[in-house]
Amino acid sequence: MSKPSTTDGMPDELSRRLGVPDAVVVGLGSMIGAGIFAALAPAARSAGSGLLIGLALAGVVAYCNATSSARLAARYPASGGTYVYGRMRLGDFWGYLAGWGFVVGKTASCAAMALTAGSYVWPGQAHAVAVAAVVALTAVNYTGVQKSALLTRVAVAVVLAVLAAVVVAALTSSASDAARLDVGDDATFGGVLQAAGLLFFAFAGYARIATLGEEVRDPARTIPRAVPIALGITLAVYALVAAAVLTVLSPQELAEAAAPLSDAIRAAGADSLVPVVRVGAAVAALGSLLALLLGVSRTTLAMARDRHLPRVLAAVHPKFDVPHRAELAVGAVVAVVAATGDVRAAIGFSSFGVLVYYAVANASAWTLTAAEGRPSRIVPVAGFAGCLLLALALPLSSVIAGTAVSAAGATAYGVRRAVAGRTP
Repeated sequence: MSKPSTTDGMPDELSRRLGVPDAVVVGLGSMIGAGIFAALAPAARSAGSGLLIGLALAGVVAYCNATSSARLAARYPASGGTYVYGRMRLGDFWGYLAGWGFVVGKTASCAAMALTAGSYVWPGQAHAVAVAAVVALTAVNYTGVQKSALLTRVAVAVVLAVLAAVVVAALTSSASDAARLDVGDDATFGGVLQAAGLLFFAFAGYARIATLGEEVRDPARTIPRAVPIALGITLAVYALVAAAVLTVLSPQELAEAAAPLSDAIRAAGADSLVPVVRVGAAVAALGSLLALLLGVSRTTLAMARDRHLPRVLAAVHPKFDVPHRAELAVGAVVAVVAATGDVRAAIGFSSFGVLVYYAVANASAWTLTAAEGRPSRIVPVAGFAGCLLLALALPLSSVIAGTAVSAAGATAYGVRRAVAGRTP
């Protein structure tokens, strides 16, 4: 049976090639990346000694989001993630809003990851390296999702090894002081919430498994298994790394660190490991970038199929079984942003867009029936409330920018519908 095609005769459906291990690796590659190397310092600046509480709160919200997303992905195993779920459960506008928030927010994430890699590989030419990384990884994704999953597996292994070295060096150092883990007077409720919102940036990768729903074998079984496994591993790794870093750096020292894990290694007296950490950070950023480009292109594909984006982007390559036009378009936009953008501003902006995306996911999961695999009611309720709370707790500049971009997307949707209604 032939695949459905676009108007120019090219297929627009993808092949199911990924099993549970590959899906878990894609999720890990999206989460265990540059976020842990970059997000600890701004989070510590917000939460002070309440950093670990903020991490735990981000993990709880991420768990609710992941559970809701996994149940929905098993029900609707198609590319697009919450864009598809929102349309099917809540209506066309809410699916569009989720897809818009995801594409815009994750485009900023892609640029942030590329710039992080550039700052570690060649600090003086970070923007040029970032653009080169985007071009190279777009080419990798273009040749097929299986190659991407294999490269992501290698990146995850390298990053986990580097993080393990950081943890061991910190915990065995004579500078280690467990008393630093105590919550002091510098931790405020608002600061902890803001830290959780910033740290959510480092968790928001499990959606990549759902957005690859059309390329996963037996999605009803694979996706609900892969999502919690990937999230659980990531939360454990982050908690261990954050606790280890706080045994050699005070919250104030961590807040001021330009490269938190490198500074932690120096404080632990293991200067010889600093180059290893730098390489690990670059590999982590590239691994995250690879998986992010993969996910954004799949949501772009889904939105193009429904004409919320140009229909030409819905084509699937007849040989490589990838949405090649969407991948090239996303890669081009990310390259432009990476050439001109700022990594720190991208984190807050990305978190806002992705939290909006997951708020729609939780609202969609609420509408599932028991026969459709609905999670416990408390999960989507807590997830929805948590997403809104963390989004509003982000730095004011991120909230304003995120709200403006969301409003622009909603306006574009309204204009498109109005024009379509007047077309004979």
